[in-house]
Amino acid sequence: MSEWLVLTLAMGAACLVVLIVAVVRHHAAPADEDPSETPDVIEYITMMIGVVYAIVLGLAIAGVWEARSVAQDHVQAEAQALHEIDERVRVYPAGVRDRIRDDIDAYVGHVVSTEWKSMSTKGEMTERGDELLDTVRRDVTDYEPANDFEAQAYQPLLDQMAAADAARNSRADSTGETMPGVVWFGLITGAVVTVGMVFALQIRRTARELILAGLFSALIAFLLFLVWDFDSPYGRGLTATAEPFLALFPDIKT
Repeated sequence: MSEWLVLTLAMGAACLVVLIVAVVRHHAAPADEDPSETPDVIEYITMMIGVVYAIVLGLAIAGVWEARSVAQDHVQAEAQALHEIDERVRVYPAGVRDRIRDDIDAYVGHVVSTEWKSMSTKGEMTERGDELLDTVRRDVTDYEPANDFEAQAYQPLLDQMAAADAARNSRADSTGETMPGVVWFGLITGAVVTVGMVFALQIRRTARELILAGLFSALIAFLLFLVWDFDSPYGRGLTATAEPFLALFPDIKT
């Protein structure tokens, strides 16, 4: 299902529920009910609930957006470390250099073509990716420098290899949804309470009040959709991309 369709259905459903509840409540209300006599304490509580929920919702949106940015940083760090290895091995003999570069290309090609799809659809990395990176690690660590010039390049290569491995592990930790279930429970419950307090103010069935109540509920549905859309850094919405790999390894076929 398209994300835009999900958003449209969510906002439409929120408006519809508010309108139905308003109409039902209007017909069920006593004939002598006076909406203008809403106690001041209810108005104060409604205002405070709205403010608190707005703060919580804003923090949730900021949190998932930050998680998405951090996920993209992990991809950039991994791609940059592998690119440094690819460039620094030029001091090695042709056979060793070509083998390392070929294995890096094989790993990057697997990441951008196969592993990325697994991250998006299943929320998990692939064992094949681990194996290909282990091959690159063995290529780098098992080579014995033949002279001082190669020895000077050996330790920086090990450092970049460690950086690539750490970035891959961080990327694995960022895969999947980042918001705990208890937070979602709080957000949804808060939305129900916040919208429900609108009816505690005894809104009438005038066009103006119904439109405002519908727009308010649609806005909350939209903000919850943003949290859900950004919650999976590699799976939905404005996801982290494999662009750093493609930029640094332009010859890789996806």
